[in-house]
Amino acid sequence: MATRVFDAAEFLDIDSPEAVAEYLTAALESEDAAHIAKTISTVARAKGMGAVAESAGVDRANLYRALSGDAKPEFETIRKVLGALGVQLIAKPRAAA
Repeated sequence: MATRVFDAAEFLDIDSPEAVAEYLTAALESEDAAHIAKTISTVARAKGMGAVAESAGVDRANLYRALSGDAKPEFETIRKVLGALGVQLIAKPRAAA
């Protein structure tokens, strides 16, 4: 029996803003920039990378590169993409260590 690589984009409920926000929040809490970018990419792929790129006003090929985890995307790009995904960044106090 053949196996295939797991792709979270196939299982993410993009019709639930709460599920998307929770998924992104978990990545943001990791404080790993590459992981965060890849997680945003997963959500964008689930929603449709072309549609997200258009809504964010970003070239599709550049968006793939920016969210690959290998690049360091501009904050403005991330802000636009998150807006296109229907989520916003918020700040909250860190939990005491």
